[in-house]
Amino acid sequence: MNWPNDADGDVFRRLEQNSFDFTQVREIDFNVDFETWPPPEKAISLLSEKYGNIEIIQPEEEYEGHVLFRIKDKLTYELVMHIQEETTLIMCAFNGVCESWGLYSN
Repeated sequence: MNWPNDADGDVFRRLEQNSFDFTQVREIDFNVDFETWPPPEKAISLLSEKYGNIEIIQPEEEYEGHVLFRIKDKLTYELVMHIQEETTLIMCAFNGVCESWGLYSN
């Protein structure tokens, strides 16, 4: 595959090098970070309405808190970009941004 030359494209290249099976449906984790903690209740409600079950990860020592949601789908660059852009657009009113993802539960 030929992914863009950015951080997300780098992740896809590493997955491909490790023989990741892109044809399988996976649980993809997305993080929403907020400028201030805790996030507003309205932001939490909107995320919950949009994505269902969410997890609020509280800050710990050197780690900032974030909100985690999961999408079950085939992993594609386009999907990741769409979810991050759409979620950031929804959360920008609450100083939230979605720019990290992973396959942590797989």
